[in-house]
Order: sequence, then structure tokens, then C-alpha cells
Amino acid sequence: MAKRAKKRTTKKAAARRPRQAPKMLSDLFLETLKDIYFAENKIIKTLPKMAKAANSKELAAAFNKHLRETQGQVKRLDQIFKMLGKPARGKPCEAINGIADEGAEIMKEFKGAPALDAGLLASAQSVEHYEISRYGTLRTWAEELGMQDAARLLQETLDEEEATDRTLTELATSVINLQAEEEYRAAA
Repeated sequence: MAKRAKKRTTKKAAARRPRQAPKMLSDLFLETLKDIYFAENKIIKTLPKMAKAANSKELAAAFNKHLRETQGQVKRLDQIFKMLGKPARGKPCEAINGIADEGAEIMKEFKGAPALDAGLLASAQSVEHYEISRYGTLRTWAEELGMQDAARLLQETLDEEEATDRTLTELATSVINLQAEEEYRAAA
């Protein structure tokens, strides 16, 4: 009989608690927007370190160019937060923190090594692929939510991220990876 009484008490207590509104796509959009806002601001802090560590002038220039683009991307995100009537605020993104930590580890472990630039470039492409995924998703959700102005801004950023990824791939295959291999052979 004690078990029945306990069950009734639990059901009564649950019935008295206010129900939480179900989470909607607009809630997920906002949370993901906060995630990428944090990520972009983390990238702004990381890119100068990567540019400074790079041996290749072309790679350092690519990092510096993307830094300027990223600053513009944050301004676009600020506009979207304003459209939503929400403060522009990030929430910690463990994915970007992990990618940034890997990049820092490469800078430390490969400092002065022939493969440093190849590792930096690979880390940068990991960031780009994460951003491409996030911006593609956000753009699609913005369209589905009828937020055409936000979708346009997100597409603009997605186009930049994809262009940066193509630039990095071209640098990797035409210069950076070849230099790392030549330096390795020369040292062997």
C-alpha cells in the first residue's frame, strides 16, 4: 500500500508542476546561432596566432584574409540577433574549442618542423568544415522559418566559408604539402 501512496503523490506533484513549452525550430535556430557566434569569436582570437606561426607567406596571407572576413561574419551574426530581438551572445562550443586545441597542439609539437604549415592548414580546414556545416544548417532553418533576410546573410557567410575552404585546398595541393614533403626529403 505504501507504494501506491507514493505513486499518487508523485503523479500529483507532477501534475502541479507547470509544463515547459515544447522546444521549437526557432529555439534550435537561436541556440545554434549562439554556438556559431562563440565559434567565430574564438576563431578571431586564433587566426592571428596561426598566421604568426605559419612559415609560408601564402598561408599567413590566407589566414589574415580570413580573419578580416570572419570579423565581417560576426557583424552579420550581430544583425541576425538584432532581427530576432535578442542580444548577440555566444554559448560555449566544445566542438570549436576542441578544433582550436588541436591547432594549438600542432603549433607546439611541429614548431620548426617541415610539416607545420600542412598541419596548420589541416586545422584551418577542420574549422571551415565545421562552419560550412553550421551555416548551411542555419540558412536552411532560416528559410523554413520565413526569415529571408537572415537566410540571405547566412548564405553570404556560407559562400565565404566555402571559398576559403577551396583556397586552402588549392594552397595545400599546390604549395604547402609539396614543400613539407620536399623539406622532409632534404632532411633525410
